[in-house]
Amino acid sequence: MHDYCVVGGGIVGLATALSLLQQRPGASLVLLEKEPALGRHQTGHNSGVIHSGLYYQPGSLKARLCRAGAQATKDFCARHDIPVRELGKLVVATTGREVAWMDALAERAGHNGITVARLDAAELGEREPAVAGLAALHVPVTASVDFTLVCAALRREVERLGGQVVPGAAVRAIAESATEVVVTAGEQVVSCRRLVVCGGLQADRLVALAGATPEARIVPFRGEYFQLPPHRRDVVSHLIYPVPDPDLPFLGVHLTPMVDGRVTVGPNAVLGLAREGYRRGSVDLADVRDVLGYAGFWNLARRNVRTGARELLGSASRRAFLAAARTYCPQLELADLQPHAAGIRAQAVRRDGALVHDFLLQHTARTLHVLNAPSPAATAALPIGRHVAQQCLAAEPA
Repeated sequence: MHDYCVVGGGIVGLATALSLLQQRPGASLVLLEKEPALGRHQTGHNSGVIHSGLYYQPGSLKARLCRAGAQATKDFCARHDIPVRELGKLVVATTGREVAWMDALAERAGHNGITVARLDAAELGEREPAVAGLAALHVPVTASVDFTLVCAALRREVERLGGQVVPGAAVRAIAESATEVVVTAGEQVVSCRRLVVCGGLQADRLVALAGATPEARIVPFRGEYFQLPPHRRDVVSHLIYPVPDPDLPFLGVHLTPMVDGRVTVGPNAVLGLAREGYRRGSVDLADVRDVLGYAGFWNLARRNVRTGARELLGSASRRAFLAAARTYCPQLELADLQPHAAGIRAQAVRRDGALVHDFLLQHTARTLHVLNAPSPAATAALPIGRHVAQQCLAAEPA
């Protein structure tokens, strides 16, 4: 009988396991991960950005935990000799409407306690000669890191504190009783007093496997990237983002100098036909059936027909993808867009089609499910882990 079982070896699951062991020294904890290695899905297929918390609704969990997580991640990386590139970010407005959105974003940054500087077109040109815009926000705290290295360090810390990490253990059954939870995962049968599930792309299915009805369903969105060739990596010296549409949860196609020197361009956001299919053309019929059979997806689609069509065009046409990036970086050419791995975002959607923008937890008597952990979950993982652990401990049965 373990005190705790954590399902999910992404960065949120690992951070939660670490926090449980820190808050309950000597506790017996096992972490189960279905893949042979950790951080194989959202953690290992993102932009590698340590976000500032600039965009998020003041007072939301995302806003509070992202700001705390940015510094906590940098501190953790410093302790574990993990490289971080602190380049800062420029959010570039290219139209009058975007300037108005940008000014609202600057006001929100103030409410969230984030320092930004407004640049006019000339000041933007001085900082980034290859970037064109009417104005920009400079966000100095934004940085780049390899989150899979963070995962590896988190695993070492979990094991140092006595936790057991078991890869290759896909959960097949969860049975909760008044006194315990029994998890069947591969050849493992684990009994525990408390179960925490950080299931990412499979979060809603794991809620259902535990016998509960998920409060929202996961709709996968595929984010496609390109990368610049080595001789073009000096085109920008900051992370360059467009001003996001405030009605959408995605940040738009951006240029990201990564910690290893590569510069990525992307992502877009198109419906994923496989929750874990990263190769172009990947289709999982069960995943497609789940999406098409869910009323929430159709309600979402009806509200976003124009946006969906634009994203599909960017996916089908490299020229359309290039056009999105050229709105703020006109020097880019078609030959600059080289292949790069895609990512899949687990977007929780309610039955009425509303997107779940904030972190969402769902409880039973002895289980706690992280049903929605959208970007900036990687940045905010350490404080998310503390929050989830505290929720778990507060709800412990006698």
